[in-house]
Amino acid sequence: MVASSRPVYLKLRDMIAAAIIDGTYEEGTLLPSVRMLAAQQGANPLTVAKAYQQFQLDELVEVQRGVGMMVAKGARARLLSAERDQFLTREWPAIRERIDRLGVDVAELLAPVVR
Repeated sequence: MVASSRPVYLKLRDMIAAAIIDGTYEEGTLLPSVRMLAAQQGANPLTVAKAYQQFQLDELVEVQRGVGMMVAKGARARLLSAERDQFLTREWPAIRERIDRLGVDVAELLAPVVR
């Protein structure tokens, strides 16, 4: 699947998930408000709300009325596990197939990039 064909709310969801995994949004910290993130990303607030709603359904955030959404305890570990599983089962097979088709050697993959 081409990344550009993905719905915007899924792109936002992936961006937020990456920020949780890399520690930008640590467990227990507030996520930006829907309006703030929409303004930062140039997105419709309803689209951001849809991305946040998916995190709620997956129990990766906790909503505190009047305060906002906080990253739930254990969210990073669950996201990391899910992202690894998706990479290994959906993305890696296509990458591996292309590596084999192009005859790329493992040593070439692991060699530092020289620019």
